[in-house]
Amino acid sequence: MIKRSLWILATVAFLSGCSSGVKLNDIPVEDKNASAAASSSSADSNAASSPVSSTAQSSVTTVVGGKAGSQGVAPAGVNVVYFDYDSFTLLPEARAVLERNAAHLQANKQFKVQLEGHTDERGGREYNLALGQKRAETVRRALTLLGVSDAQLEAVSFGKEKPAAQGADEASFAKNRRVEIKY
Repeated sequence: MIKRSLWILATVAFLSGCSSGVKLNDIPVEDKNASAAASSSSADSNAASSPVSSTAQSSVTTVVGGKAGSQGVAPAGVNVVYFDYDSFTLLPEARAVLERNAAHLQANKQFKVQLEGHTDERGGREYNLALGQKRAETVRRALTLLGVSDAQLEAVSFGKEKPAAQGADEASFAKNRRVEIKY
């Protein structure tokens, strides 16, 4: 009986020592791109010949002011693919955008793009991150089917964290359900 009580007491002590007081839901989300953009904006004024910012996390080049040094620029026109509510199925309107970008990427094999998936503000954070990723992956698959090398593409999701339009009306929601093709 005493052995059993000591065993239970030791187990409880061990498990309480393994617990953490950190609440994972209370950790703030940082926008590392905003701080990098703020620090690079002052550097951009000093280094006009090198407007490309590089990050340690990604090999995708950010284009500033429509120029990208030796990395290249995006094709003319809108480089955004829009989606219906709660969907990651491509709309017929996306075909022209995808074909134009695929042709540009095939002609310029050294270019890399980041496919940024976004959602409107409805739904939970985790759900929207997953939906944004599915949208970015759908655009990635479409571009690879059009002949673009998979090595040129990186799909990421921002969920509802970076809205293109503020507001709680359908017009704002429609602008936020998108994948941006960033060179």
